[in-house]
Amino acid sequence: MPKDAPPRWDRRMQQRLARGEAAALGELYDRFASLVHSLAHRVLDDDEAADRITREVFVHVWEHPDEYEPKHGSMRSWVATLAHRQAVEQLRTAETESLAARGESTTEETEELEQKVRKASAAARADYIVTSMPAPLRAALELAYFQRRDYRQTAADLGVTEDEARRRLRLGLQLLSTANTRTAEGVSPPGYGRAL
Repeated sequence: MPKDAPPRWDRRMQQRLARGEAAALGELYDRFASLVHSLAHRVLDDDEAADRITREVFVHVWEHPDEYEPKHGSMRSWVATLAHRQAVEQLRTAETESLAARGESTTEETEELEQKVRKASAAARADYIVTSMPAPLRAALELAYFQRRDYRQTAADLGVTEDEARRRLRLGLQLLSTANTRTAEGVSPPGYGRAL
């Protein structure tokens, strides 16, 4: 990722998209397509559906670049919010159609659907948070979680003090803890101020 980071890059990208520069869309796609696909896949658990959402998100960005508001957050967060919103909408539609095909949906089935949507949203938000957090925090969490290292082993592996390892783990976990609470409140991915 270039050093020319948001918000300047974001504003220039929005201007280029508004002028209809196909190269801008290509650059945006190269930068964020894997993020969009992974968020959609996390919600829908379906590669074809995630591919479709990815296409839909970039078509939307191409057709509506003026919807991006830099004061609400980064371009990355806006694109992630679009992906998340469309994936959740598709999940709700598919599950509602499935319930309707089996007959009338009960309050219990409707609540199960909403619980499924909340869980998928929390998982997608957690993925987004992990990929967005600073590399030192992410590295500490990956060592602790995937390699089952305690803070002392994490400190040794990262070449930092034990206090620094604890600090990184604590901050990383605090960020991750927002995945459940923010999703329950209906908040979109971090950094972009629109609710789902």
